[in-house]
Amino acid sequence: MLKPVFAIAAVLVASALVGPTVSQAAESNSVRVSYADLNLASARGQESLQRRIGYAAVVVCQIEDSRELALAAATNDCRNTAVADARPAYDAAVAASRHPSVEVIGAAAISVVGR
Repeated sequence: MLKPVFAIAAVLVASALVGPTVSQAAESNSVRVSYADLNLASARGQESLQRRIGYAAVVVCQIEDSRELALAAATNDCRNTAVADARPAYDAAVAASRHPSVEVIGAAAISVVGR
């Protein structure tokens, strides 16, 4: 009985973290993904950030919904590139969580950009 409630709560929290920048994505084609609430020293926190980055790639690479294979391929390429481009920032954030004395510029958020 409580599982659906927790699932809905998790979706609401995730959308609240990415939601405010979704409107900006249409203009700038980028989304800022916050990880300020995550413990990146844990596997669970790292997985959560990876999911957020993946969702942000879906948002920034929103190509008109079509059955055309070329558009589907372009959408997938855009999403894969956006995730790959965010990887260095992700790696730096995880490394910083393991070594708190290291300061990462623009900490607590990663920009995911679609092209």
